[in-house]
Amino acid sequence: MSMYSLKAILSTFSKEDGTKRTIFNLGAIGGISSKAVILFFFAMPFIEYALIFNPYVFNALGIAQCIVLYIVLLSTVMIAIFFISWKIKQSVIKKITPSWNKYFENIDLKMLLSSGRTPYSQFFDFYSKGLKEDKSESQLHSYLLESFKIMEEENKELIEAMIKDNKFH
Repeated sequence: MSMYSLKAILSTFSKEDGTKRTIFNLGAIGGISSKAVILFFFAMPFIEYALIFNPYVFNALGIAQCIVLYIVLLSTVMIAIFFISWKIKQSVIKKITPSWNKYFENIDLKMLLSSGRTPYSQFFDFYSKGLKEDKSESQLHSYLLESFKIMEEENKELIEAMIKDNKFH
């Protein structure tokens, strides 16, 4: 298992300005860049259009069947995009978790990346502030450790409820 730098870990799930990525970036840890994945996603409907509405298929099926086939396959493309995005997210989390645990031992990465309300929901706000201050990697690490303490203090009621429900640490 490779040990990744803090900046490489953070760049897998956040943009340059510190906001959360919709499509996680494997490029930072030796995989496919999120820009290539997004380009592929944008190209999929056009590729499908070229495959269905070419003269050979169009003459064989007719306009009505081509339109219906395009709509049906477009819904399949949307499902594929969702599945690929989910798989990329799972792959990123699996690869960076050991390195994350070396930097932030008691902070659950899945909880941090969750879309729901967690004690760490404000992480990307703190991280954006840290990036604007142009900190070195060690300064950023210290700043984020302090930020996690602040977030846990602000959300102690939520943490207590999660502890009672056995969903925290």
